[in-house]
Amino acid sequence: MERKRFRSGEILSISFAHLVHDIYSSFLAPILPLLIDKLAISYSLAGLLSIFQRLPALFNPLVGVIAEKKKSYYFLIVAPAVTTVSMSLLGVAPSYIFLAVLLLVTGISSTFFHVPGPVMVRNLAGDRVGKGMSWFMLGGELARTVGPLIIVGAVNLFGLEGTWKLIPFGLFASLLLWVKLRDVPVTETQRAEERKEKISWVEVLKEYSALFTNIAGIAFFRGAMKAALTLYLPVYLTSHNESLWMAGISLSVLQLSGAAGTWYSGSVSDRIGRRRTLLIITIAAPVLMGLFLLTSGWLALVVLALTGAFLVSSTSVMLAVVQDIETSHRFFLNSIYMTISFVVGSLMVLAVGFLADKFGLDFTYIFAALFALPSAFFAWRIKET
Repeated sequence: MERKRFRSGEILSISFAHLVHDIYSSFLAPILPLLIDKLAISYSLAGLLSIFQRLPALFNPLVGVIAEKKKSYYFLIVAPAVTTVSMSLLGVAPSYIFLAVLLLVTGISSTFFHVPGPVMVRNLAGDRVGKGMSWFMLGGELARTVGPLIIVGAVNLFGLEGTWKLIPFGLFASLLLWVKLRDVPVTETQRAEERKEKISWVEVLKEYSALFTNIAGIAFFRGAMKAALTLYLPVYLTSHNESLWMAGISLSVLQLSGAAGTWYSGSVSDRIGRRRTLLIITIAAPVLMGLFLLTSGWLALVVLALTGAFLVSSTSVMLAVVQDIETSHRFFLNSIYMTISFVVGSLMVLAVGFLADKFGLDFTYIFAALFALPSAFFAWRIKET
């Protein structure tokens, strides 16, 4: 009975940790137009910045192995402080190389946060894993809603070179997280299962290769759409004569609706099934993006909000799919999922930047919407557990 209890207090604390960390890690996209102007870089080099931030995801499996042997909640406590410092210094970066280093540091801290986080939530969610993943992802999506407003407001108040003044808030939050999370018992069931099951990492990968192939297919075909609507949305809107402030508001609307979709999608998948939920998401998102491209003004903002509700909501469901697996190697399996998500996403960010340089953002946005449609096929292949 204890295993089936949904421990809301502890899960909310981890979701809050996710919120703090991702507020700062979301600073790049809103100020990207300013960084492009300041350092005179191309769209391709701008897209490469996001890849620097994602590159440490290549080491997710190693982090997964480490997380199975260490007290993982320490990673959650330290990561927000590291990310706070590195992302708050983006505005004062004197060169492209300096920017790349800051984003690499952020990527490392992000890896040590996101690999153990879902597994810790799973062990606290009982038999409502989908709901637990929704709560966890809500923190991240709300951060991407609040983050653009915070960094745009900071630039307006202090200038691009004054973003370092945001550092104290994140450090205080990390201290608060230490107080809240230091005694959270998150790995007892994991350690009990480890004593009963000893399977090599290669055997684990072979056993679940079909599942991860389908997950990779969903991530690949949706990757261009997600990159276009998140990283490049401010650039796209400013190229259509919208102000930086309006671009920041639009990005926040997209992320806020994404948070709402994330909040409901995991719980919905608990009731109607993971596959059916993923099918709805993978079909609705590209259709709504196409409608966004056909509208303008406030109507476009409304359609953008609807698009956001389906854009990132698949993450909660796919996390639940991975955490449904009965194994003692959940940290490792979650690290494989995170590796697929970040690596495929990084490659698609670079591809979108290349297409934007070659053919323009208008063509790229149309391509991204059409390219996302085949993801429904891979969603249909996901098996219920």
